[in-house]
Amino acid sequence: MNSIVDIKNSLRPSLWRIVVLSRKEIASYFNSAIAYIVIIFFLVFTAIWLFFIQRFLLRNIADLRPYFAIVPSLFIFLIPAITMRAWAEERKLGTAELLLTLPCREGELVVAKYLGALLLLKIIIFLSIPIPLMIASLGDFETGQIVGQYIGVLCLGSALIALGLLISSLSTNQVSAFVLTAVTFLFLSLINQINLILEPAQFIAAIINWTSLTYHFRGFEVGLIDTRDIGYYLLLTWLGLYLNVKVLIWRKLQ
Repeated sequence: MNSIVDIKNSLRPSLWRIVVLSRKEIASYFNSAIAYIVIIFFLVFTAIWLFFIQRFLLRNIADLRPYFAIVPSLFIFLIPAITMRAWAEERKLGTAELLLTLPCREGELVVAKYLGALLLLKIIIFLSIPIPLMIASLGDFETGQIVGQYIGVLCLGSALIALGLLISSLSTNQVSAFVLTAVTFLFLSLINQINLILEPAQFIAAIINWTSLTYHFRGFEVGLIDTRDIGYYLLLTWLGLYLNVKVLIWRKLQ
């Protein structure tokens, strides 16, 4: 019994530090123009895409697939805008070294930055919900399908945030962090197009498809929740956070 109490007591300070640090992170987003620019751009662009470019109201189809299909392309640029300053700006201002001297584990710092960025993503997703609510009365939309599509957006975004934070920790400034992250996301999104060009062997094509971000999002576009797709995004999230911790430890030892 005493050992269980000791474990709980040892976890409490760690969780408290993560909460405090993550609150600092989300506050830093809204203390600058980044959060407002990203939120407004996402909401305005997706609305224009759905109602004007895709002419949703003229299609007479109760399907929001065109709305969610554009999200991976938007995230290629929006997620880097969110994560670019996470570590690169800390290094530029010289506060990264200060953070590493705090009585916090590297994992706590990484998780705190991840949760702060993830909360901003959740705010963006939450603010987009009025669109399906407004058009729900126009047709017989499947609620389960829309829920599945939103789960896919959250899974994709969470994985990209973890990768974006990793790249930011390896970058020297915000511009390089943004460019490297966007290029990486673009590569991971389009890599499955190699199969159409080269027509490789089936097992190689399967490997290439498995590494593609958009390939795993196709099921979510139609509201299908596949545990293999969720597992892929969870693996990317874990890998990004794990390597981010290793980068911080390496920098601390330098």
